[in-house]
Amino acid sequence: MTMNETTSSPLEPDRDWWRGAVIYQIYPRSFQDTNGDGIGDLQGITARLPHIAGLGADAIWISPFFTSPMRDFGYDVSNYVDVDPIFGTLEDFDALIAEAHRLGLRVMIDLVLSHTSDRHPWFVESRSSRSNAKADWYVWADSKPDGTPPNNWLSIFGGSAWQWDPTRLQYYLHNFLTSQPDLNLHNPQVQEALLAVERFWLERGVDGFRLDTINFYFHDRELRDNPALVPERRNASTAPAVNPYNYQEHIYDKNRPENLEFLKRFRAVMDEFPAIAAVGEVGDSQRGLEIAGEYTSGGDKVHMCYAFEFLAPDRLTPQRVAEVLRDFHRAAPEGWACWAFSNHDVVRHVSRWADGVTDHDAHAKLLASLLMSLRGTVCIFQGEELALAEAELDYEDLQDPYGIQFWPDFKGRDGCRTPMVWESLPDGGFSSATPWLPISESHIPRAVSVQEGDPASVLHHYRRFLAFRKANPALAKGEIEFVETRGSLLGFLRSHGNEKVFCLFNMSDEAATKELPMKRLEPLEGHGFVSEILDHEVKLPAWGAFFARLA
Repeated sequence: MTMNETTSSPLEPDRDWWRGAVIYQIYPRSFQDTNGDGIGDLQGITARLPHIAGLGADAIWISPFFTSPMRDFGYDVSNYVDVDPIFGTLEDFDALIAEAHRLGLRVMIDLVLSHTSDRHPWFVESRSSRSNAKADWYVWADSKPDGTPPNNWLSIFGGSAWQWDPTRLQYYLHNFLTSQPDLNLHNPQVQEALLAVERFWLERGVDGFRLDTINFYFHDRELRDNPALVPERRNASTAPAVNPYNYQEHIYDKNRPENLEFLKRFRAVMDEFPAIAAVGEVGDSQRGLEIAGEYTSGGDKVHMCYAFEFLAPDRLTPQRVAEVLRDFHRAAPEGWACWAFSNHDVVRHVSRWADGVTDHDAHAKLLASLLMSLRGTVCIFQGEELALAEAELDYEDLQDPYGIQFWPDFKGRDGCRTPMVWESLPDGGFSSATPWLPISESHIPRAVSVQEGDPASVLHHYRRFLAFRKANPALAKGEIEFVETRGSLLGFLRSHGNEKVFCLFNMSDEAATKELPMKRLEPLEGHGFVSEILDHEVKLPAWGAFFARLA
């Protein structure tokens, strides 16, 4: 009997569990510290799993906990098949899996396959000479005759994507930090090594993967220059506006067609195990939805993808929501989306979209309900259920190399990564030691223990709405048809089998009235919103919502 069979037995063997699931993202450094070093760990996650199960989530996604020098806080892996000691041990991970499954939660882990740490033994060997067994496991290239890099490719963290190595007298590719060299997936041996990593964790009992930077796996073999991107096509959805990365059309350093065959190989391994799913992160500012469509087509690659449309700074409006959903359907008619408003890489959405908002909690409740009513799977980032705002940090407190590089125009990702607040205490109940990032004083009044005692809190609203979503399967798995996108009102119909649910959202700080577009509507309860119906009109308060079943 495999470990997957032993640890996943309490869960229903549903191969379609991911479609419409709610996935709770855990950033392990900041979730719960149990050993007093100021950094969260696996035992801390296990101890807090009842909180996530109590929300009503279906699964957790854990950001990287593998052995790493932590230059990019785990996204620079030096051993894919072990736990970094700051997080615990493999036995701690096994205990986490067992407890999650006992509570009815599936476990997805974050795999970073496009690059490793420069401390990984593979890279240490690769850089040692041009003739060793792993010499071609990374992307190496000679300089131009004048000693400059092979081409114009840029790193997403700033500067050239090429770093000179004095031992090999060659450049190596790094799409992120110089300490994160890119693997050469054109090499079949590299693919086999990565598929072995996948199999290791599946045999350990995981239920799926979040695939980091999934469109970065392959590069152009000819190392052709990226063309310039005209200013009117630039946007800041995947890199801040101050980063010249936005000035190129990234058609040669990523998004390569060879990736499709590798994803099929990756899917084939998953399909050997019961009820496994993968979601891919597509980081591209121009073709994100199109690539998501390619990667989720045919039922033989990844199950779902998310792009950066709702993680971008662009103001969220009814028109924007409808546009993104329609664009996704056009680009990925066979695909399934995974939507998130916040994650470990972007400004928390209650701050990102705070302009003009006077009622912080009402705004947070409306956004949560909208996210969980869209067609697709949903990701919730830790602290989102508390309506935590982006933390303001001083430059001296920064840990993120991205923020340090572009400060103060871009403050990096530390503001969304500060520790969870569990108790109304100076340390937030996170750690008995000084935490690796300071805890925002503004977060303490929003601690779990505080909101538990207030039935009107954002935390209780998340629980109510997750239960409401599960009670109305059309919200999780149904089709979507937009019927209202004018002004501040967003209305759509979700349909699944014989069930049809009408959803109406007032995305503004002012009350609004809407004539109901259908005659046979039965208002639904249990979602936490209050509205007034009179003469076939519904009156919504600021940041209000209305839900009804089409009879």
